[in-house]
Amino acid sequence: MTKPTADQIASLGAAFQAFVRRYKLADAGSAEKPLNELDVQTLLYVAQHPNCGPTDIARYLGLATTTISSATDRLAKRGLLERHRIEGDRRAVALRLSEEGAARAAAQVDAYNALNLAMLERLAPTERDSFIRMVTKIAYHED
Repeated sequence: MTKPTADQIASLGAAFQAFVRRYKLADAGSAEKPLNELDVQTLLYVAQHPNCGPTDIARYLGLATTTISSATDRLAKRGLLERHRIEGDRRAVALRLSEEGAARAAAQVDAYNALNLAMLERLAPTERDSFIRMVTKIAYHED
């Protein structure tokens, strides 16, 4: 396999910059204070894995547990996340979304789905599966 050329690298970089500008999720239109990307990913993980612990999130995101502890602290202070002690192990914490947190997570998923729809609609039906395969290949490639 040959290496990408400098022109290809520059073209991809320019395309990604335009992509981010066009499709970046912005809570700017929302009356709520926006969440940073780590907090969004933490919120979405807990939505899909109720009663998980901070270590589970850290492992999934590939981050230090202390980083996740900061994220869960922020989310709890905002009333989006609740901590519950586990019976039999007073040191362990189970995380759950509050009602407001569940609504925020659902809104985030809806926003992602709307963006994905907008992207896929710009492609011909025959291009969509190829695009999804290529992005998946890049996203899940392990060195």
